[in-house]
Amino acid sequence: MNHEVEDVEDVKDRAGRTPEPVAAAVYDPAAPAPLGVERTATGHGGVDALLERLGDADHLPADGHIEVYEDVHRGLREALTALDARPGPPAPPSPYDNRS
Repeated sequence: MNHEVEDVEDVKDRAGRTPEPVAAAVYDPAAPAPLGVERTATGHGGVDALLERLGDADHLPADGHIEVYEDVHRGLREALTALDARPGPPAPPSPYDNRS
């Protein structure tokens, strides 16, 4: 049995074609890369949508992250402000008589 390694130029596919050389992957530390951070649903549709928006930063270069983060931060602040604006239940009556 012959176990010699063939030259790349001698390799042919079944149709007799020489395959195209494959470019080696080049590591670029500045290239967009997912952080792999799992986002857990909160049960509040608006907040969950904002948290999912954070995933958009995975596909952007670092200088594009700020726009996503500011957008999400603005939306979360609006959601919290809306909680303060809702009328709550009336305060319970005071057990003390407030006469002076």
